[in-house]
Amino acid sequence: MRKIFWITFLVLIPLSIGLTLYNKLFAILLVVVIGLFIMGVLDIVQKKHAIKSNFPILGRLRYVFEHLRPKIYQYFIESNIDGTPINRLNRSLVYQRAKHERDTIPFGTELNVYEKGYEWINHSINALSFDELKFDSQVVIGNSQCLKPYSCSRFNVSAMSYGSLSKRAVLALNQGAKIGGFAHNTGEGGVSPYHLDPGGDLIWQIGTGYFGCRAADGNFCEKDFQENSQKDSVKMIELKLSQGAKPGHGGILPASKNNKEISKIRGVKEGTDVLSPPRHKAFTGIKELPGFIKKLRDLSGGKPVGFKMCIGNQSEFIEMIQEFVKQNIYPDFIAIDGGEGGTGAAPLEFSNRVGTPLIDGLVFAFDILRGFDIKQHIKIFASGKVFTGYDVLRLVALGADAVYSARGMMLALGCIQALECNSNTCPTGITSHDPRFTKGLDVDSKAKRVASFHKETLHAFMELIGALGLESIEDLRRSHIYKRVNERESKRFDELYPLKEKGSLLLASKVL
Repeated sequence: MRKIFWITFLVLIPLSIGLTLYNKLFAILLVVVIGLFIMGVLDIVQKKHAIKSNFPILGRLRYVFEHLRPKIYQYFIESNIDGTPINRLNRSLVYQRAKHERDTIPFGTELNVYEKGYEWINHSINALSFDELKFDSQVVIGNSQCLKPYSCSRFNVSAMSYGSLSKRAVLALNQGAKIGGFAHNTGEGGVSPYHLDPGGDLIWQIGTGYFGCRAADGNFCEKDFQENSQKDSVKMIELKLSQGAKPGHGGILPASKNNKEISKIRGVKEGTDVLSPPRHKAFTGIKELPGFIKKLRDLSGGKPVGFKMCIGNQSEFIEMIQEFVKQNIYPDFIAIDGGEGGTGAAPLEFSNRVGTPLIDGLVFAFDILRGFDIKQHIKIFASGKVFTGYDVLRLVALGADAVYSARGMMLALGCIQALECNSNTCPTGITSHDPRFTKGLDVDSKAKRVASFHKETLHAFMELIGALGLESIEDLRRSHIYKRVNERESKRFDELYPLKEKGSLLLASKVL
């Protein structure tokens, strides 16, 4: 290929010069040929890429195709149901509901209803219409130890930081939350002006980097926390113990996204990789967690305080719950994130192989709270691949009081699943800070789409409740959902995930 390269340009360069002397219009051809020649020479002499060195110019196509591969696969190869991480069926549904377009499908389901893992609900002959339902779209977060309970939507924006997302994306999400009357989780990057300006309700998430309440040495700052937590827009505080994208690993903000404004908000050095520690330093171990939650609640003026985690070592979670019971201090909520979650940067090993998937984690957490008879004190949020009304119904049936959606909300903003969230090249401007991309994201129109997706999803959820013949969300049980365990057999969720008796673990622990 190198010989072909030299021979080709030994012919093309003199030919281009001759044509240019004949007619100046051919000067453009000469510039192109010389440019390609220089590019090829640089490919040959560089030592980093063998493909480019052995195949000058042509070798660059390998990197072009590699960049285009996810787009080509998504648009031309995958079916409606086999795409990952989110299939086209769900992506299209979110787009349709966000735009308030027709969201019905023709010609029946594309799913294989006899395939292992298929789930369904059995409708009632006494199905109810939407107008006949007792639709309580809000749930009150805050136990008796909380002075300022918050009436929260059943469906909310999951944690995504300013930094991971662009300022226009954050503005649109918060404005959409205000329009639709639901909450916007800030993510661990702190409360930015773009979270505050639209006036939507905020759940301020505090990670191990303590952004927004970070002292000069990187530790927790009580003064800054008190100041920020008492802002009117901040309705709840969520302490992040771990996240589904990379449980057991701290947050990651690539240097390419850490601009001057973000570094100021976070209290870190501009243009550096921001790597949060894998665990908290403001408290030591499980025994100090209840006291730290009480401190946050007191400093915030009595607002609801909870924590987010992906279930890991089950004995540690049980020990944590025992400590809450022993100290008689309870979080107002626990957000369970699934090991399959994630919108930003994460090491492959952590994303693929660490943390309990959402269904298993949610069932375990609910049953432990019920077993220790403290579920009445603590609401549960669930987060992980929530796109449809059925996704909401399944999580609520398994024990969630409310749900979060991250990627669903990103799709409502216009995300095309380009899989460039961990770089600064997102073509839709959602996860990029490059003005070339962000200028195309219109805040007002995208905010309306986010609000529409929220409204239509909850509507679909309630229609499913009606199809079951139930009048209220509170009547939903695990027994309403069926799952195929093999080609000829199916089981109800209450058979797959038997409900623990209320207080049974509390009695067992007393005996021990």
